[in-house]
Amino acid sequence: MRFSTNFKPYVLLLVVGIFLLLGYVYFSFFSERLNRPSKPMVRSRVWNMVSPEKLLYKQPSVLVGRTDVVTVTPWLASIIWEGTFDPVLVDNIYKPMNLTIATTVFAVGKYVSFLRDFLETAEMHFMVGFNVRYYVFTDRPQDVPSVNLTQGRHLSVIQVPGSNRWQEISARRMEIIQTTIESQIRREADYIFCLDVDSKFHARWGAESLGRLVAVIHPGYYDQTRANFPYERRPASMAYIPMDEGDYYYGGAMIGGFVEDVYTLTTVCRNRFAVDAGNSIEAAWQEESHLNRYLLYNKPSKVLSPEYLWQDFKAKTKEVKVIRFSGVVKNYAEVRPNV
Repeated sequence: MRFSTNFKPYVLLLVVGIFLLLGYVYFSFFSERLNRPSKPMVRSRVWNMVSPEKLLYKQPSVLVGRTDVVTVTPWLASIIWEGTFDPVLVDNIYKPMNLTIATTVFAVGKYVSFLRDFLETAEMHFMVGFNVRYYVFTDRPQDVPSVNLTQGRHLSVIQVPGSNRWQEISARRMEIIQTTIESQIRREADYIFCLDVDSKFHARWGAESLGRLVAVIHPGYYDQTRANFPYERRPASMAYIPMDEGDYYYGGAMIGGFVEDVYTLTTVCRNRFAVDAGNSIEAAWQEESHLNRYLLYNKPSKVLSPEYLWQDFKAKTKEVKVIRFSGVVKNYAEVRPNV
């Protein structure tokens, strides 16, 4: 009993000491957490596919549909063609989400002359009914045309340096998109599409194109084997793809997806550009080569058919029922600083 009586105060002191120590650690830990620089804000990207009640649309079928084209990749990503989605149903699911779509476009040098057609046709066909923020990168801000934008759509002009080489402009594209996502876009948009300015919209480009990471199949190679793809084939380049590898040849005129996923893509491609530049290597098709390398090992969650990236000099084929977006015919000698 004498031992027990003398022992209790020490036990009490020990317990009090432990609680004091835990309190100090707890306070120090959370105080340090609160004083850390916060991560850049990224808008929410989780939404449910909710269809409104009493919405009437054609009954879907698992037996009837497009049989002339493949509509799903081997990794189970959808390939979007006319006839594979119901625009009424898609719009009624996505429009209530109040999404904002960032759209970047580079109008450097004489390419600013394509900007009016790009913007005016986008207002007619691109993400109609959605909030859209256009980010125009140009070295000629005074030449950016005034275009009437519908409600919920905004245009920001961001000045960038020009260049005497179109290859350099192409190479800087990934870096500029990455830094603008960091400084601005990630706080203002949910999705992003990076598009070429020397293009026009001809028909609907809507919410059926939204996905985590979105790529478009190049219209010049959708019917070719990988042996004919213009991948970068030199092993010394960070864009290198071996002859026996490759899924599709993706067009560099469109990169899309969640803002944070496109940020990761542009960061990786920018870093690989830098490594190549340090080794005095320029990939065969600049950012398009690095894009294809990235997408080979980081599979897109949705693939857009060539409907979303046609070329005006090409005749429409039997597979392409609708041309939604296409590159215009141009004289490169007139618009590029070097050919």
